[in-house]
Amino acid sequence: MRGVRVEPFSLRLRKPLGTANGEIRERRGFLVGVETDDGVRGVGEATPLPGWTESYVECRARLEELQDAADRGYEFDAATLGPAARHAVNLARMDVEARAREVALHDWLAEQFGTRRGGAARPATVPVNATVGDGALDETVSAAEIAVEGGFDCLKLKVGARPFEADEKRLRAVRDAVGDDVVLRADANGAWDRGTAERAVDLLADLDFSYVEQPLPAADLDGHAGLRGRGVGVALDETLYDSSVSLPLNIRDYADVLVLKPMALGGPGPTLSLARYLRRCDVEPVVTTTVDAAVARAAAVHVAAALPGVSPCGLATGDLLAEDLADDPVPVIDGESSVPEGPGIAGVTFDSLLRY
Repeated sequence: MRGVRVEPFSLRLRKPLGTANGEIRERRGFLVGVETDDGVRGVGEATPLPGWTESYVECRARLEELQDAADRGYEFDAATLGPAARHAVNLARMDVEARAREVALHDWLAEQFGTRRGGAARPATVPVNATVGDGALDETVSAAEIAVEGGFDCLKLKVGARPFEADEKRLRAVRDAVGDDVVLRADANGAWDRGTAERAVDLLADLDFSYVEQPLPAADLDGHAGLRGRGVGVALDETLYDSSVSLPLNIRDYADVLVLKPMALGGPGPTLSLARYLRRCDVEPVVTTTVDAAVARAAAVHVAAALPGVSPCGLATGDLLAEDLADDPVPVIDGESSVPEGPGIAGVTFDSLLRY
């Protein structure tokens, strides 16, 4: 690589976002630009999120090493980077490749990873879900109704932060409010023990929820396996990114769905490779962001667009940010995120963000 540039950014959230690792008020990350000898440029984004990726400090240090190596003309093994930094570098390289061929990133990805076989159509949009937070009952119902009025037909409800009885009332109230035609999912972020999870799964099956995401702690694979076959799908998220957990080859015995975060997996390539493997195992991949900025969010939409028939994905996260790096290249309309068709990630939208 030549002409490598690394520039930091910081973006405020509209309101604090609670996570298992504490409250998030801003998203800090880095843009990584690369330029080939032929003058073709590509852009990537590293927005680390502790618990899923390396820390901000580690990400910054390694990307600075990368830029220094490029400036000195030295080789640098990007495979040694943490997942967020690796995501940025791999994405920038892919952006270069797609731009050089003057094709959209999702077309380049689909060709490289063989995900559109049998004449699958090139999508203009991908379906996305709305996320409803863990507020009080009235707040939850209101948020669900607003999302449905806004065109979303798939909602993911955060649960597990309250006693089960309180969540039960919230879940029943949302189903009553939105009716039977809206697809509902629940996300517990590993908050329940096995007994509570069993009660929850039976309730969710009764309310016709599609799946429950991470009902048990990340390491409890056997517990997740025991929840399957009770009328509601089981999705794994944190389990995939917990370094202490080795994902079994027979993943179908433990989950119906896996949540794939390109930022935490090291880029679009590893994400699509894993998605292909999951589909061979009859496990559905769902692509989500880690509340990323515009570059990575657009790239995640391209990843989803390279997967024919993908389920609604967790990509409608741009409105969580009070500010962004650029105008939203993947706006959400009626529960669908538009897929950029310019060369690379989004044509030349991001070129002005980096100083070469």
